Amino acid sequence: MRKRLAQFRKLGRTPDHKWAMLRNMVTSLIKHERIVTTLPKAKELRFLADKIIGYAKKDSIHGRQLALRVVREKPVVTKLFEVLGPRYEDRSGGYTRVLKLSRPRRGDNADMAVIEYVDRPGEIRAARVPEKRKERYFNNLREVYESVGIESVER
Repeated sequence: MRKRLAQFRKLGRTPDHKWAMLRNMVTSLIKHERIVTTLPKAKELRFLADKIIGYAKKDSIHGRQLALRVVREKPVVTKLFEVLGPRYEDRSGGYTRVLKLSRPRRGDNADMAVIEYVDRPGEIRAARVPEKRKERYFNNLREVYESVGIESVER
């Protein structure tokens, strides 16, 4: 029986090498907001990338210290806390998207994927609007209609 063995993908590397690779990949993902990699690496990176965005949403000194343990470059951490954190403040999870590419890699036939952050300019596929943003938008819209004199129609 396989009880609690290998809950995460090993990716054919030692744990130190895997951690170093994931740190490099999350730094590149924050910097470029979209990277192309193999499908298992993208699925493994998704967990770490979402966790880093959670640190940025809290925007505390402790969150910045935790992010600096993972992200390799200080300007990228600045972008994380000043651009990405406020962008996802009303989204509760699901900050990344993994899209499988149609063609495998030429040399070894590995499945390739694109991992990207959602709600960004130039994204491949538009994301669903979070519920908090919908509520805020419709409440503001209702106030604007009432100030102009248009009655709201309740269904």
